[in-house]
Amino acid sequence: MSFYARELHGVRTILSRQWSLPSRIPILYAILGVLVLISVVPMYFYSAKVEAINRERLITNERLLQNTVTRSLADDIAQRQQALHLMLSNLSSAIQVASGEEFSGDDVGAPELRALLETFVSSSDNLAYVTLLNSDAKGISAGRIAPDAFLQRELQRAYAAASEGRAYTGPALVVGSGKAQRTVMLVSTPVMYEGRFLGMIGTVVDLQFLIRRLREVEDSGLTAYVVDSDGRLVAGATPEFITGQDMTYLEIVKNFIEQGGKAQVVAATREFSAKQDRGNVKMLGTYSPVLNLDWAVVVQKPRDEAYRGVFEMQRTARMLAVIAVLLSVGISFYAAERITHPLKVLTESSRAIARGDFSQRVQLKSRTEIAELAATFNSMTEALEQYVLDLKNAAIQNRELFMGSIQMLAGAVDEKDPYTRGHSDRVTRYSMLLAKEMGLSEEAIEVVRVSAQLHDVGKIGIEDNILKKPGALTTDEFSVMKTHTTKGANILRPVAQLKEMIPGIELHHESLDGRGYPHGLKGDEIPLLPRIIAVADTFDALTTNRPYQQAHDPHDALRIIQTLSGKRLDPAAAAALAAIYRRGEIQVQRPASAVPIAPPAPGPQIPEASIAAAQTVAEAVAAGSDRV
Repeated sequence: MSFYARELHGVRTILSRQWSLPSRIPILYAILGVLVLISVVPMYFYSAKVEAINRERLITNERLLQNTVTRSLADDIAQRQQALHLMLSNLSSAIQVASGEEFSGDDVGAPELRALLETFVSSSDNLAYVTLLNSDAKGISAGRIAPDAFLQRELQRAYAAASEGRAYTGPALVVGSGKAQRTVMLVSTPVMYEGRFLGMIGTVVDLQFLIRRLREVEDSGLTAYVVDSDGRLVAGATPEFITGQDMTYLEIVKNFIEQGGKAQVVAATREFSAKQDRGNVKMLGTYSPVLNLDWAVVVQKPRDEAYRGVFEMQRTARMLAVIAVLLSVGISFYAAERITHPLKVLTESSRAIARGDFSQRVQLKSRTEIAELAATFNSMTEALEQYVLDLKNAAIQNRELFMGSIQMLAGAVDEKDPYTRGHSDRVTRYSMLLAKEMGLSEEAIEVVRVSAQLHDVGKIGIEDNILKKPGALTTDEFSVMKTHTTKGANILRPVAQLKEMIPGIELHHESLDGRGYPHGLKGDEIPLLPRIIAVADTFDALTTNRPYQQAHDPHDALRIIQTLSGKRLDPAAAAALAAIYRRGEIQVQRPASAVPIAPPAPGPQIPEASIAAAQTVAEAVAAGSDRV
């Protein structure tokens, strides 16, 4: 959509709004009771509807808040668990490399293995302890805590699981006492080599990070905690929550347990009752499963607090509704008859303008502000009419200036190389015919037009001694010449309006077989735009005189392009070129210095050697190396 069309559409959209006019009541005083009824009843239903909508929105917002909080915590826990398993896997690999896949017996105490454990446990504040046990259950350890009896029992369970080739994640445990008390859990992984059990790595994770996150949630007014698949507390934000505590007395926790393996990936929000000191309290809660741990993050809040905004909104809305009804009755009583007719006239005029009739003017006689409004409306209409006309003229001028600038820029490029004078115009014409033949839309054809006109603009940045060299280019010179595609793209990239055209400028020397440049793209990696320009560029190069070759007959050029179809050039574009040439839509003017070549007879083809030589030239043209 053009700039003019977008602006005009915006103006019409603004003007197309329709205003609801109040009902006209001819005998206002006689039917005052009816007027009151008409004013009050709609206002009542409207306020009730608005109240219901806002209530649902507030409820939804509260639920979304809980959903977002639990999902964020659950994702954080899951990502940390996943990262921990990856760290354990990397440590396992490092141990196998350092030990040569053998650390049985006393070899497990090697200094390099101990150094790996110390590095691992110091890599994160959340790692409190790590141990490496070999197949003889001998091992080493590192960390800032010493396993107590409970952790020792968990290590035995983890070792048993590891000997069977299974990873192990233990329940949450409390170690230490007083200020040194910590909530931790054991995570282990087997060390295996070619199916043989070498040992186990076990690490104790400090869950203090989880408790901090739960406390942050608690500060926002939500009660937050984490439970495992048995409904026992993993961690909570306040001292009233004790790790290992049975939380199944809460309906929301019970609901999570009942889901079992069917726990939803998304958060689930429930209303439920909870026993507190003041009796049963209605609660609103949400849980989000942590799938890789069979845990759930739960947040809850008393329903009255959660919906406090809803109740306040209801009271405010009802009070405002009563005031609005009273004001509506008073204003309607006085003003309905006086303003209905002028507004109707204005509305009709507005609708005419919305339909595009900017010549419409309001004819209204009144001694009130409505007359001033009508005069202002007429002034606005005149301004809009002139504005739309100016937009249209400016759009036409801008487009003409834009296309003229593009043609001047392309002409400047062609003038640098006397052998390619007019090349950009011809490639543009051929490319547009190809695009039309291939069924592209008018907007796409316009993109092809601009891109083809500027496809060689990067040659502005190529030195004249290379660009105008009459003979073949050396390898180094060709490397410089190849940069004209990226130079052209870089020149035009700051122009936002040319964003869609840049692929045709940058990639028109790419080849379907991946031998093109600048990126060596293959097949479908090359957009359609540069494929079309590549065929047009090759055809023009073959049918015009160059210092290193004479122009080919168009029939021979088409035959050469056909040999490259599907290899270097796009087969659909090549077929389109042949079709439009057969219909006579392409007329190639033979240069005066060209050696006449008779059109091919229906019978024998041109000699094989000639085809091979011409194909070599065409391949060079298609790859952009026609002067090597």
